[in-house]
Amino acid sequence: MFISARKFFGPNTERSSSAWAGGLLCLLAAASLSAQSTVPRPPDANKPVTTTVAHPPEKQPPPSPADDAGTTIRVNVKLVNVFSTVTNPGGAPVSSLKEDDFQLFEDGKPQKIAVFQRESELPLSIVIAIDTSLSTRNNQKLELDSARRFAHAILRPIDGISLFQFSEVVDQLTPFTADLRTIDRGISRVHTGAATALYDTLYLGSDALLDRRGRKVMVVITDGGDTVSKTSYQEAVREAQQAEVILYSIIIVPIENSAGRDIGGEHALIQLSRDTGGKYFYASSLEQLDAAFRQISDELRTQYLIAYYPSARLSDSEFRHIEIKINPSTQDYPNPSELQVRHRTGYYTMPAK
Repeated sequence: MFISARKFFGPNTERSSSAWAGGLLCLLAAASLSAQSTVPRPPDANKPVTTTVAHPPEKQPPPSPADDAGTTIRVNVKLVNVFSTVTNPGGAPVSSLKEDDFQLFEDGKPQKIAVFQRESELPLSIVIAIDTSLSTRNNQKLELDSARRFAHAILRPIDGISLFQFSEVVDQLTPFTADLRTIDRGISRVHTGAATALYDTLYLGSDALLDRRGRKVMVVITDGGDTVSKTSYQEAVREAQQAEVILYSIIIVPIENSAGRDIGGEHALIQLSRDTGGKYFYASSLEQLDAAFRQISDELRTQYLIAYYPSARLSDSEFRHIEIKINPSTQDYPNPSELQVRHRTGYYTMPAK
């Protein structure tokens, strides 16, 4: 509705035409500044997202060496959760260990375990991300059939699965849900794209898991290539670490390797899977895909939760390293040195800038 200058200034106030024009210009300028300073609200993380294109975070100028000299980071001491998987020499999960069978260290210093749970019943939030680029077209039906069986086998009412597909863009096809019909409908909507935005997928999948409660897992099915990501590997790694994601990578390999095959993303997936306490698998057939999903399911059912309050409040680095070992004097396993413990390698004490 148009408001006259007289009504705006008040019924008893007379203004010249120049004053009226000046006031109107001030109003327009103020409205313009207000519009420019308005920050849009972020989307609801629980709503399905369609065609979500990843964008790397804003780059900040590096600090000068003088700024870094003698820097000490003060840490808010809070409970640090570490989900761990213990396997025997044959790769089978070991679920019978007790709290006393573990030794916990942060930056090389022993820590006191505050919370210990075996076969954690905490809710699972799982991102299943399926590579739909042209290079995976021949294997796509196998991938989808295997992912569907995994979802039906692992999902409980307290859990949630979100389905992603990625090619040149990243699409979140379903929100986190325990409704298998919704997941099946999402799988039926998967379609082939062109290029591969692998690092964008790792970043966006981690971001979707960031505020979820309980155990947070990402399963990526891909041939390992990355051709069009806007996000760097380092940014994807940091987001995964901050979200406390456990990454499982199922790398689809052709029966006959091509000399020009892109293995950069493959090596990145292997390293990130190790750093987050997950695992990587190679698969070239439906049987191998199903075997990988079965092993992931078995591990998620037999994880240990080991949590602690860091003993040190100050640190020289914003990243703290975690190490969990099996107590060599444990009586619960005949040869404790044979056991392998997998967990995330550490955590950031400060959010990304």
